[in-house]
Amino acid sequence: MKKPSWVIDKERSKRAAASETIWLFGLHAVRDALENPRRDKRRLLVTKNALDRLGDAVAASGLEPEIEDPRKFSAPIDKGSVHQGAALEVRPLDWGPISDVCVPATDLPARVLLLDRVSDPHNVGAILRSAEVFGALAVIGVQRHAAPETGALAKSASGALERQPYLRVGNLSNAMEQLRDMGYLLAGLAGEAEQDIGPALAGQGDRPIALVLGAEGPGLRDKTRQTCDLLVRIGAAGSFGSLNVSNAAAVSLYASRNL
Repeated sequence: MKKPSWVIDKERSKRAAASETIWLFGLHAVRDALENPRRDKRRLLVTKNALDRLGDAVAASGLEPEIEDPRKFSAPIDKGSVHQGAALEVRPLDWGPISDVCVPATDLPARVLLLDRVSDPHNVGAILRSAEVFGALAVIGVQRHAAPETGALAKSASGALERQPYLRVGNLSNAMEQLRDMGYLLAGLAGEAEQDIGPALAGQGDRPIALVLGAEGPGLRDKTRQTCDLLVRIGAAGSFGSLNVSNAAAVSLYASRNL
């Protein structure tokens, strides 16, 4: 019996995803990836100077480094990238499903960040750093119109990409509903919200909380807003603007930890 075309297309997509690789670059990002046992590592291109600085990590990884001429660095990355003489080809990390990654722990209040079409890799990288610092269980974005796992994101994350779960889902509202079923309170960040984040979440400190942030400019989409349990804002001293989304993520995580 011939398979339906949609089944064939789905199988092809899975095979393509399984073979996808990305190039990480920069000493910090490459070192952290080399030291991450979860990473599927393929090729390492380094200058002699970079190899001297990455020696222990390279030896532990088991990869055979390919020595590059610093004047003709051949890694397939953007020519403007600050690679510092090191580039590593890897497979994207697979952290597993929300149902496993976001299970609330017993020792710390669970926090999760959801990003509604935040597409700038530098913003997402900075958000991953804040998520790691404040102990968030995961950062969740959408598959389309969001920053994928790339070398630029890894460099901006300054190592956090290797340790902080970054999940991408097909439908953000469905992911939010799943978190609600797991006991999470869904708090959307919106500048026009009536309550500041502190008073709005007062008394909820021990409850799992998912903080939902939208892209700069458009903010949260209508469906995302409707799926939230409440909308909150970050209080400001005046009416002269708003925070960058990565700064808003850090402030909201801190505020939700100190209720």
